[in-house]
Amino acid sequence: MELPNKGVHTATGAANTHLTPPSPEFSEAKIHNNLSNGDVYGEQKTTQLDSHDSSNSNNNSDEIEIKEEPLEHNGNYGNVEQTLLSPPHPQLPKPEPPSGVLIAEKPNPNLKPLIKRSTSSPESAIQIPAIGKFFREKSNSLSTAITKRLSLSKNENDVVKEFSLSGLKVTVKLKTETENEQFKGRITFFSRSNCRDSTAVRSYFRDRKLRYVEINVDVYPTREKELIERTGSNAVPQIFFNEKLLGGLVALNSLRNCGLLEERMKELLCRKCPDDAPAVPVYGFDDLEEEKVDEMVTVVRVLRQRLPIQDRLVKMKIVKNCFSASEMVEVLIHQFDCGRKKAVEMGKQLARKHFIHHVFGENEFEDGNHFYRFLEHEPFIPLCYNFRGSTNDREPKFATLISQKLGKIMSAILESYASEDGCYLDYLGISNSEEFRRYVNLTQELQRVDISTLTASERLAFFLNLHNAMVIHGVISVGHPGSAIIDRRSFNSDFLYVIGGSPYSLTAIVNGVLRNNRRAPYSFTRPFGSDDKRLELALPQVNPLIHFGICNGSKSSPPVRFFTPQGVESELKFAAREFLQRDGIQVDLAKRTVRLTRIFKWFSTDFGQEKEMLKWIIGYLDATKAGLLSHLSSDGGTVHIAYQNYDWSINC
Repeated sequence: MELPNKGVHTATGAANTHLTPPSPEFSEAKIHNNLSNGDVYGEQKTTQLDSHDSSNSNNNSDEIEIKEEPLEHNGNYGNVEQTLLSPPHPQLPKPEPPSGVLIAEKPNPNLKPLIKRSTSSPESAIQIPAIGKFFREKSNSLSTAITKRLSLSKNENDVVKEFSLSGLKVTVKLKTETENEQFKGRITFFSRSNCRDSTAVRSYFRDRKLRYVEINVDVYPTREKELIERTGSNAVPQIFFNEKLLGGLVALNSLRNCGLLEERMKELLCRKCPDDAPAVPVYGFDDLEEEKVDEMVTVVRVLRQRLPIQDRLVKMKIVKNCFSASEMVEVLIHQFDCGRKKAVEMGKQLARKHFIHHVFGENEFEDGNHFYRFLEHEPFIPLCYNFRGSTNDREPKFATLISQKLGKIMSAILESYASEDGCYLDYLGISNSEEFRRYVNLTQELQRVDISTLTASERLAFFLNLHNAMVIHGVISVGHPGSAIIDRRSFNSDFLYVIGGSPYSLTAIVNGVLRNNRRAPYSFTRPFGSDDKRLELALPQVNPLIHFGICNGSKSSPPVRFFTPQGVESELKFAAREFLQRDGIQVDLAKRTVRLTRIFKWFSTDFGQEKEMLKWIIGYLDATKAGLLSHLSSDGGTVHIAYQNYDWSINC
């Protein structure tokens, strides 16, 4: 390598002349700078670098000769001649100068001058890298102190509970040897929703802090065939250690009782899980099901392309995205070569299947100057969280089948992401789960479903389950409303599902359907008008027990539950008894005061007057509270009723 010849550059200036640091290649050269400050005198030297041609060298490396020549003082110590080294060759690595030293490079007349940064701030100001260095050093020192304290604590005890460090309270739990011991294999078990044996197996694995994979055949119905092939039946639970079948709950308990379970686990789970073991469910893949396309989809697609959809003035109102019945009939006659009567019948069939609706809900479908719009053009559709851009064109499934599947999926979510009493939910875990993804997809089946085919008990269970599922969906999608009245009212009224072609909010479900179209607390209007088609789905009479099956996502609300159509009445009674016995009522015999949950105050019209309400409550209390309340109610004295504070914070 040949270095270019560089001459000696000298400059005469003040004592604060900037020096160009030497390249690392010249680290052995001694460069003397003598600054004249009135106290220091010395001999100044200039450094000269001569590069020799590589052809004259005896080795492959370059030789650099450093010559030092003394310089004489000129008698003026105010101005000092100082040595400036030019920058190294651009192909050589550029060294970093020490802090506080600036580099003065030789100006190049061929290059345009660079724009200098603003120097409005003083040089003594704290720079950003210095701030980052400060926090980095502080964090490192804190981490070092914590690590040192932990290392000292390990020698004393195996588990460190807590200690204080510079005003900071640190709580640490060291894993024991049994917790650190991990099996290489995989525990898998098949289950079903609302199965007591499956719940027992799940609880045992959780208590032991064992990692497991659960395959719920109600959530993954195609895996039931695999269950039958591996075990010979569809009974659950069925536990697998890797690819080996252990059995059900009876087999698990027998191994536990005889003390052979640990040995069996070490024997079968000591190796990595093979490929022939039950596969882990994969997120984002739906089961392949035979889904029929609605027979009227072809007609709907033609109408969407041919009809003149536009805004019109109807009865002194501007109606958006609508078309007239006569225009639709003409298109059907022209496109499908049918008579006018047949075209009108096709229009009625489209209305019954909820593809189109009258803009004012006046009739099903009639030929003439009547105006209709497609379901996707309804003004409430943007607020519906089970509508994704287009109408579900598949053949609607039976309402009983959708209700059953909805209840099983949501029950599976509770079993995996809720506390045992259902009072607390892991909303983050739910939002990332495959069960919730499948639930959201299932809600699209509700767009054109026929709810009128459900019986009273089936309708009660369906809307109870749907309300609780919508609350979970709403908290995940738009957030919890908190304690603000306006936010709660907006959450209950603006989070919608389209069900059977009509919008349903949380308020519409509770007060319109479950409470037989009664006014909501502190409201002056009923949810459904007299000509509202949703009024046909309202339950014939109000059952006060529904208030203990409804969860609004707050801590003072009853726990989250999902009900079955065949046992909804008994399940509601159990829910009311459990809620009242836990903290729904407090009896103070000395002060003759009964403190009730505010649910009784808000929905007092459903429970009756105070005496009737107390009499109703006695039937759902344990013997102790029931005896106290009966004594207060029957001794002829005055009973004071007060209401507990309601905690609106989220139940997580």
